[in-house]
Amino acid sequence: RPANVRSVSNRGLDLAVEYTDGQGARHELLTDVLVNATGTWGSPFIPWYPRLDSFAGRHVHTSDYTSAEEFRGKKVVVVGGGTSAIGFLLELEDVGAEIAWVSRRPIEFLDESELNLEARESSVAKQDEAARAGRALPSIVSGTGVPRTRRIQAAIDRGLLVAKPMFASIEPDGVRWEDGTFQKADAILWSTGFRPELRHLAPLKLREKEGGVTVGDGSSWKDSRIFFAGYGPQASTIGANRAGRQIARQVIATLSNL
Repeated sequence: RPANVRSVSNRGLDLAVEYTDGQGARHELLTDVLVNATGTWGSPFIPWYPRLDSFAGRHVHTSDYTSAEEFRGKKVVVVGGGTSAIGFLLELEDVGAEIAWVSRRPIEFLDESELNLEARESSVAKQDEAARAGRALPSIVSGTGVPRTRRIQAAIDRGLLVAKPMFASIEPDGVRWEDGTFQKADAILWSTGFRPELRHLAPLKLREKEGGVTVGDGSSWKDSRIFFAGYGPQASTIGANRAGRQIARQVIATLSNL
């Protein structure tokens, strides 16, 4: 029974969830608490760059990518510094695409021995700190680096995985750096991540000036009835299971105090 949630708003002491069913009929239900597990896939992020809309080729985000075949023999600029960007580079190489890789930060490749528990815990701590401050969550890979697997090392050795700094502007037929260097492109593949899908929560006005939602121990600091599951370090399978159990206990405690 699929349901599409349109909005969540205050209705007295309750939360009113407005949604449409599979036939398009509108409904409303009232709840004491709400666990928001809508993820990020519905909110792809493409950063703004000068003359972004002037590009005559294709803008393709990770969420729109289906197959490397559609880029066979094309000139493609891949934007992003995470593992998904690297995956696209490897696939595009196989179909003979002419590739330029750009990232706003240097890429750090680490051996498995360097990807220790301390680095992972530090990355999770940075995510938690950002959530408590209401800032956008940093990517996990920005704190842990990219694992240097055999396949990735081979790609480094043949010169595929060499990232350029971000370009300064976009032109109809390519991108240009500050020093005047120009790269022709048929497509720009944006592997630039996602933002939490929270549009339906807009009536509750949970966002801070920085654009994020301040979260502590899984719930919104502005409205403790709203819990968030599946974001940041929770997005992994292990993290999601652990966070789900924790949130369930918190929801039970909240309901017990009503």
